[in-house]
Amino acid sequence: MIYSSEVERMCPLAKGVHHGPAPIPEEGKWVKAYEIKDISGLTHGVGWCAPQQGTCKLTLNVKNGIIEEALVETIGCSGMTHSAAMAGEILPGKTILEALNTDLVCDAINTAMRELFLQIVYGRSQTAFSDDGLPIGAGLEDLGKGLRSMTGTIYSTKAKGVRYLELTEGYILRLAVDEEGLTIGYEFVRLGKMLEDIRNGVDPKEAFEKNKGTYGRFDEAAKYIDPRKE
Repeated sequence: MIYSSEVERMCPLAKGVHHGPAPIPEEGKWVKAYEIKDISGLTHGVGWCAPQQGTCKLTLNVKNGIIEEALVETIGCSGMTHSAAMAGEILPGKTILEALNTDLVCDAINTAMRELFLQIVYGRSQTAFSDDGLPIGAGLEDLGKGLRSMTGTIYSTKAKGVRYLELTEGYILRLAVDEEGLTIGYEFVRLGKMLEDIRNGVDPKEAFEKNKGTYGRFDEAAKYIDPRKE
């Protein structure tokens, strides 16, 4: 260690207080984190690319500093989707510090990694107060039935109003409209479940009908419209 001449001339004084880092909540325990292996938890981070043309939601399940599970969800440019595929191969097995200092190809994914790191090392994880955290595989459960990201796509104009295209329930087939022209419900198809049924041998038409549903006052509509054509 090299010291400046000013420091060399100083007399030593004892350090009166040395209580270590403040404890943070991790998987139902209070932990004083001295090293990366002291960090555990499952949490999410959201990031965006430099031109702000896309975004990423990154979910990591960290046990004793090691990333055991990763879920990468992106919306934006096609390049981001392929970068996510690479990140999915890169992340598991790394320490959370390694991952923070790894180029995950896409700015949005890198930013999501940074935001997630900040949360987890400050004890702001989703599992901060859950005994032993969540098992490996919790990321898949976060996707829900059909293992498909929940995506909301809504388009609207001043001239023609709103068009729901895709919501949590699934792909929107028809909008229900009342006598005053207000949207009062919609019909949807659960794409993930429908495709799962087709893969399991169900006739496509039957699978389509089986996985349709409605929301709101759909049956009370004065008329129904196709949000992509009308």
